[in-house]
Amino acid sequence: MGLIKVIATNHASIFKFEFPELITRDSFEFKNIDDTANSPLAKKLFYLPFVKTVYISRNFVAIEKFNIVEWDDIKDEIAAQLEAYHLTKEPVITVTESQKKQPFSIYSESTPNPNVMKFVANKVLTTQIVQYQSAEETDSSPLAKALFNFPFVKEVFIDENYISVGKHDAFDWAELTNEVRTYIKTYLENDNTVVINEKLAQKPQQEKQTVNNFEQLDATSQQIINIIEEYIKPAVQQDGGNILFDSYDENTKLVKVILQGSCNGCPSSTFTLKNGMENLLKQMLNDDKIVVEAV
Repeated sequence: MGLIKVIATNHASIFKFEFPELITRDSFEFKNIDDTANSPLAKKLFYLPFVKTVYISRNFVAIEKFNIVEWDDIKDEIAAQLEAYHLTKEPVITVTESQKKQPFSIYSESTPNPNVMKFVANKVLTTQIVQYQSAEETDSSPLAKALFNFPFVKEVFIDENYISVGKHDAFDWAELTNEVRTYIKTYLENDNTVVINEKLAQKPQQEKQTVNNFEQLDATSQQIINIIEEYIKPAVQQDGGNILFDSYDENTKLVKVILQGSCNGCPSSTFTLKNGMENLLKQMLNDDKIVVEAV
């Protein structure tokens, strides 16, 4: 046992259950048991009375629950059921290539950063957060590589179900948004790959996303990470960005963080750090000497 990794998300009602290998090359969303004709696994999950929505993509199953139970009471049971199903080698998805693919919808959202537009999909796009600041970095993302063919694209940030695209100052989103939105929608509908997990370089920023050494950190650093994950990151991701803990210096009280996506280079990011995160940490850690700085 223990093959299935249980992962909390930024949505309190949704947990991800990660498999040790690829279970499908496509992304699927099931709203009820009547939708599950092409997924025996999703159908089985809907027999659980608390399951509201099932998402299946690449190497994970994400489940949205009704608020009649707590995750602490059910996540281990679900993981055990998924592991038992996985060991039977039964298919997760039975849809064939000739069957019609689920349509993608993409809508755009402005962000606090005027140079960044957020494009939100109705399907899961990636299991790992990625950021590219040049075309040369995009070996792990054919979609990001394609977006850099547009002369106005400066950087690309991809999270679970959205893409934040940063432009150069000389261009205006009013003239570009529909073009980019249409391109992404067509790209996804043609079943093109978004991110190739196997090609992701293990960069320091990506390592910090997983905080693999959490147990070895000092108690204050652990508290800071928990505060970021619970109170700060969800709001930042709503605006098309991401924030990662970098380090904490016990002597200087300096907290360093990494800003990604729309937060990187955003005119309001300094204000957010100083008047938002810094004040929150001072209050929750009961330490007025805390200082926050972006790397």
